[in-house]
Amino acid sequence: MLDKFNTNAFISFGLGFILMWLSEATEAHMNYTAKPRVVLPPNYVKEIRPPSKKGSPVIVDFSIFVVDINSINVEDMDFRVDMFIHQRWLESRLEIPDDIFEEGDDYVTLLPEVFENFWQPDPYFLNSKIAGYGSPYVASTSLLRNKGERDSKNFHLDKDIKIATLTHKFTSVTLYKNKTVRYAARMHAIIACQMEFQLYPMDIQVCPIYIESFSSNNQKVKLRWSDSGVTLNPELKLLQYNLGQPLELEESDGYMPEKVGNFSRLTVYFRFERQIGHHLIQTFAPSSLVVMLSWFSFWLGLDAIPGRVTLLVTCMLTLVTMFTGADIPPVAYVKALDLWMAGCMLSVFAALAEFVVVKVLDVQYQYQVNRIPKRISNMEKGQCATVASWEGGAVRSRKATQTPTTPGQTSLQGNGGPPKPARRQSLLSVAWTDTDTGVEKIMWREIDKVSRAVFPILFFVFVLLYWPILLMKSS
Repeated sequence: MLDKFNTNAFISFGLGFILMWLSEATEAHMNYTAKPRVVLPPNYVKEIRPPSKKGSPVIVDFSIFVVDINSINVEDMDFRVDMFIHQRWLESRLEIPDDIFEEGDDYVTLLPEVFENFWQPDPYFLNSKIAGYGSPYVASTSLLRNKGERDSKNFHLDKDIKIATLTHKFTSVTLYKNKTVRYAARMHAIIACQMEFQLYPMDIQVCPIYIESFSSNNQKVKLRWSDSGVTLNPELKLLQYNLGQPLELEESDGYMPEKVGNFSRLTVYFRFERQIGHHLIQTFAPSSLVVMLSWFSFWLGLDAIPGRVTLLVTCMLTLVTMFTGADIPPVAYVKALDLWMAGCMLSVFAALAEFVVVKVLDVQYQYQVNRIPKRISNMEKGQCATVASWEGGAVRSRKATQTPTTPGQTSLQGNGGPPKPARRQSLLSVAWTDTDTGVEKIMWREIDKVSRAVFPILFFVFVLLYWPILLMKSS
């Protein structure tokens, strides 16, 4: 009898516990599902926009707080921005009891599940490649869908990634007493930007972000910038760029042929000004020093041929390695850095060509030095009655009276005539005697002397033309 009583008591206790649990669960479910009915009237249809004056669209105020800008990729021509977005509009159909507000507050924060029952605008980033919500790290790694690893510059992405509208469950929704709905979300996006690199590395990239309503044309929804507009994080710093301020904001209506209609559009222009300091240290200063180093070859005589050739070839290879290893955008047109590279390499190549010229002239000079004593010896033996003399390209036949002047030149006088002063030879001569000083001038040595001044002057003229023009165009 006692066992039967205990069994019935245990069954009754179990049934009571189950009924109590079901009652609490039902009450919680009723509280959860009934909450939208607190502010939404029975005839509310979320697919219909809030009522407005006849012919006037619903005004949606928009603002952005930029947290960070990073990964400005010149190869893919895009940049990544992390931001908070805020939207605000008036929903006059709501029925808001005062008891849902805390004492002293004129707003209440709603759950995302409640917001799903509201009418929502549908703006999206028109020129975004990728967009997502929540943690930037989680969102970024979630986009790598079995396509490989992420490197420092590129993402390997599936082609079926959806464009992101600016509403998502990872958001905050605030309802005010005046029936204003405020929507906020943290998100990130990779924005496409058509970049131009003619002035690289002093280029300025103007990258817009276009925000547009997707399905509601400008007669139904109008987007406009709020008073705060777009605000930048005061601690925001970019690695190689300066972000121009203030940002330029624009409101317009754009015709979309694929959607056949005019749609309200917001635009914010980011102005990225590349910092020149990195390239001055890594490219311009070293290349200038290499060009100056090549000028030392003009002070090396032709008796140091291995050292002179090694110096010039090393300078040329250093420039080639420096410019091929530089982080230069791979574009088909000529950039400002390409012109600098061409000027430096042309200067070193000209110094190498100058060495070849002076070496050829030295060979001719040595040939004449070794040839003239032999001709004089033959004339002393009476083997020739006359001799042909080369003076300025003309050949004259004279009687054999000779007056040697220099190793590279022999003056032959007519019989019985007084000695004539040595004539200055043309530029094609490898050696001549200066009539003013009587000093022998050797062509290749004179070219080296002139090159010591001409090459630096030409390079400095190039620098003086390059930088003012580049600064003028970039400004």
